[in-house]
Amino acid sequence: MTPLEQYYHTFDEEHRLTTRHGQVEFTTTMHFIHEGIASVARADGRATIADIGAGTGRYAVALAREGHAVTAVELVAKNLSVLERKHEKVNCWQGDARNLHFLADETFDITLLFGPLYHLHTDADRLQALREAKRITRRGGLIFTAYVMNEYSVLTYCFRQNHIGEVMATGGLTADFHTKTDKDQLYSYLRLEDINALNEQAGLERVKIFAADGAADYLRRELNALSEADFQHFIAYHLATCLRPELLGASSHTVDVLTKR
Repeated sequence: MTPLEQYYHTFDEEHRLTTRHGQVEFTTTMHFIHEGIASVARADGRATIADIGAGTGRYAVALAREGHAVTAVELVAKNLSVLERKHEKVNCWQGDARNLHFLADETFDITLLFGPLYHLHTDADRLQALREAKRITRRGGLIFTAYVMNEYSVLTYCFRQNHIGEVMATGGLTADFHTKTDKDQLYSYLRLEDINALNEQAGLERVKIFAADGAADYLRRELNALSEADFQHFIAYHLATCLRPELLGASSHTVDVLTKR
C-alpha cells in the first residue's frame, strides 16, 4: 500500500465530519453547495454532481439522498468499499483525480474536489487535478476545491503541539514560514497566493472562497463543551463570517468555488 492508503486504513474518515468541529465544516460546505446547486440546476432543482476524492461518501450520499445524480471517484479502496456498502444511489469509481478518463467532457453541473488537493505535493499534480475537474464540468458549472491551509499547519503542529524546534532544525519551513512538503509527507499546505496562482494557470475564475471550518479546529474542546443550542449559535456565527478574508488563511480547510466561462 502507498503511504496514503496506509493512512486511510487506520484513520476513521467516516467519523471525521460527525464531530462538532467536523459538523462546522460539513454544514458550511453544504450551505455553499446548495447555493451553487440553486444557480446551476435544471428546472426540477436537480443537478449532476461529481465528487472527486469522495472518501466514504459523506457529501456524495447526502447529495444523492436529495435527488441529485451523483458520481463518486475515490482512490483508496477501503474508503470506496465503505461507500459502496451503503447501497446508495451513487455511481462509484475507483480512480485518481489526475486522470478521470472514464468521465466524459462537460458532464457535470458541479464538481467537488475536496480530498485530492490535500495530498498532491507539486504544482504540476495539483494543476492536473484542477484541469481534469475543469474538463468534466460543463461550461457555466461550478468547481469546489478544498485546501488545507499553511498557517493552520504552522500554528497547530509547530506551536500548539510544540514541534517548531525540530521543524526548523530539519528545514521544514521557509524563511517566511511556508511549509515545505515532498512526496513522503501526507499533506501539503497552501497559502492564498498559491491557490490564486493555480487558478490562473488552470484558467478558472473564482466565484467566492470561504473558510470551511474557520476557528472550529482550534476550538475542539470548547465546542464539545457547548450545549446544542449554543453550538448552533457558533454555526450561525461561522456562516455569517466564513467569507471574511481575515479567517481564510488560518482556517484548517478553505474551499474555493470556481467556474469556467
